[in-house]
Amino acid sequence: MKLCAAQLASVSGDLRQNLDKHRRFVEQATRLGAELILFPELSLTRYETARARELALPWDSPVLDELQHLSDAHRIIIGAGLPTSAPEGTRISMLIVQPNTPRAIYSKQQLHGDELPYFVPGDRQVLIRADDTVLAPAICYESLQPDHAEQAARLGANIYLASVAKSANGVRNGYRHYPEVARRHGMTVLLANSVGPVDGFVTAGQSAVWNSRGERLGQLGDEEGLLLFDTLSEAVSAHPSPLR
Repeated sequence: MKLCAAQLASVSGDLRQNLDKHRRFVEQATRLGAELILFPELSLTRYETARARELALPWDSPVLDELQHLSDAHRIIIGAGLPTSAPEGTRISMLIVQPNTPRAIYSKQQLHGDELPYFVPGDRQVLIRADDTVLAPAICYESLQPDHAEQAARLGANIYLASVAKSANGVRNGYRHYPEVARRHGMTVLLANSVGPVDGFVTAGQSAVWNSRGERLGQLGDEEGLLLFDTLSEAVSAHPSPLR
């Protein structure tokens, strides 16, 4: 399966402009042969804790139909981040869009302490199934918690999708943690980080991929771009942003 990590700088609170950026990244990933594209945490709004409630949407909002049309037209799975509204409060979520399939939502189950005033946790792990591949989404903080990856492995996942908004220090922590996740559970780990300023800090990019032996096979720098990985051949390639 060909996986693609999309590394981009989202525009604060501008869903329309961010949807357009996502479209262009999806189209570029499709031209590269990708079957799945993973975007960073809260990629559709930018990571903005204080504004999350006003920016939140229901996961089935018609505003998001554009992503479904893209998935259907290009036969690609899309994992895009946004705050979603639930009866209990606002959640940090990943919209999972599969071709000609009702879209699903995964919400971050383990929140960082700084997020607790603004968000409520999700209550279940969601899996993405594509032929014989089982993919488990993980969102930022929880992707660094060993028990989250253990749960995903118990459920049969062989690919771990880490969608994050991490500073340079957070990336360094991830580069120590994700190889161990890959080795311990025999899972490929795909990391998609954002670039540029977010909620009080600067995200550092360095999106990367580790094979199931814990070997980092490729990474991006600190600019927008795409990282393509073929799980069968383990070929990896970096590509510039389609916005250039």
